[in-house]
Amino acid sequence: MRSHYCGGVNESHIDQEVTVCGWAHRRRDHGGVIFIDLRDREGLLQVVYDPDIPDVFSTAESVRNEFVLRVTGKVRRRPKGTENPNMATGQVEVLGKQLEILNRSETPPFQIDDDDVSEEHRLRYRYIDLRRPQMLQHLQLRSKVAINLRNFLDNHGFMDIETPMLTRATPEGARDYLVPSRTHEGAFFALPQSPQLFKQLLMVSGMDRYYQVVRCFRDEDLRADRQPEFTQLDIETSFLDEEGIMGMMEDMIRHLFAEVIEVPLHDPFPRMSYAEAMERFGSDKPDLRISMELVDVGDLMANVEFKVFSGPANDPKGRVAALRLPKGCELTRKEIDEYTKFVGIYGARGLAYIKVNELAKGREGLQSPILKFLPDEVVDAIMQRTGAEDGDLVFFGADKASVVNEALGNLRVKLGHDRGLLEHGWRPLWVVDFPLFEGEGGELGSWSALHHPFTAPQCETAAELEASAETMLSRAYDLVLNGTEVGGGSIRIHNADIQASVFKLLGIDDEEAQDKFGFLLDALKYGCPPHGGIAFGLDRLVMLMAGAPSIRDVMAFPKTQTAACLLTQAPSVVSDAQLRELHIKVRKKPAADKK
Repeated sequence: MRSHYCGGVNESHIDQEVTVCGWAHRRRDHGGVIFIDLRDREGLLQVVYDPDIPDVFSTAESVRNEFVLRVTGKVRRRPKGTENPNMATGQVEVLGKQLEILNRSETPPFQIDDDDVSEEHRLRYRYIDLRRPQMLQHLQLRSKVAINLRNFLDNHGFMDIETPMLTRATPEGARDYLVPSRTHEGAFFALPQSPQLFKQLLMVSGMDRYYQVVRCFRDEDLRADRQPEFTQLDIETSFLDEEGIMGMMEDMIRHLFAEVIEVPLHDPFPRMSYAEAMERFGSDKPDLRISMELVDVGDLMANVEFKVFSGPANDPKGRVAALRLPKGCELTRKEIDEYTKFVGIYGARGLAYIKVNELAKGREGLQSPILKFLPDEVVDAIMQRTGAEDGDLVFFGADKASVVNEALGNLRVKLGHDRGLLEHGWRPLWVVDFPLFEGEGGELGSWSALHHPFTAPQCETAAELEASAETMLSRAYDLVLNGTEVGGGSIRIHNADIQASVFKLLGIDDEEAQDKFGFLLDALKYGCPPHGGIAFGLDRLVMLMAGAPSIRDVMAFPKTQTAACLLTQAPSVVSDAQLRELHIKVRKKPAADKK
């Protein structure tokens, strides 16, 4: 039906006849001459109709926005002074000779070039929203990213292998989406949170190198970078240790950024231990574009009379840390109160601070409600350790280490954005040496796996693991980019004895382990090779590369914050007949008593 895309017509086609198809982006009547901006996925093309051909001109007069058109005409150079350097087709136009209306359109619910449209409205009419150039560019970028990653892995010997969508529940840390079985009464499939167990089984099978661009499902609370169904690039390989996997994945990400958005990334990516990341940034996914760091001051506070500080300072699981905000004296009391409310979201019971008005005057040059509780030598040591200068403000967190890390870590990021303290560019980082377990510990079953229970520990035997479970580190690694985790992986357990020990420490007895993971435990007995892998969140990666505020902006048909699809009105109720086939009866909540 067409010879060219609209956006592909240029000066090389002058004096040629072309046929293009698309949507009427805008129609303008300039005193006897009609201009139609025709749009397709490749761009805009200006088409001109004059009254020389009355029937065609009459058809052009009837065109309205978003009509679907087929145009045939001759390419010519635009008259001098009417060129548009901002358009790929801005040097040419088409003198229309034929015009066919392939389909008419009602008035759209919003204009394609209107950026001030609510997200709810955009998602309700997503097929209209996707016509907007910005959304089209995001999906084009997503396609290029996926193709680039596939080509890299294909060239490195990886096989694209599909794994089941209907499987059984796996311990991935979130609730499963369950699918009732019609043929197995009372039994349920689960949609996969990841292909973790199947890709390990593929390594046992000798596939050696596997990848898959795969949909995954997690029934969890949503944020800007989360969706109930999402896409990840899943990778697993045999006979490579963590150094080999991280090195290859670095090459892949560097190649991706260089080829798709023409951005060079660091070579090599820096690495940081989990412990260092938590100490310096309060987060295992630190944004290195923000130079501010948390500074421990617990030793300085251990003997002060102020229990708010001395209590956590003397608690083995407590922490007292400071965060220096350059030029923070500019903050008003109202702004400080807002930041106090912000850290309260993360469990902090307050946000102490010291304003550094004039350091040379000592205590007299400082301003804070807490100064009266701190001796001069402690105040001086805090100023020196934090590197405070005139005009700065020093925030404090004192509580359980987990609360301080989360509160000050998130405050650091918020201040970095609010105060314009982000460096320009891309800052990738590998975070390594994660703890194998998290929790209080002390007895079997009180631990939980920090990543998942198939992550290998940094030891060789089950006896070593059980003797040092509380301090055992894992062979896991996360790739962080500008404060967002874009990939996470580990070397897996390939020894049945160590896997059994991990299950035991997690409180999973032999019977439960055999019931849930018997197929994996059996497979480990039949020559399982050393193996490891990683999974990249494709949605998050494209979101960052596109500079989009949410992964919903780089997905064709995303869900809302409440995991609903406004376009199709899903989820929805189903008929009683369907429920009977699935052996399910819906329990209705009793109506509230009316008073």
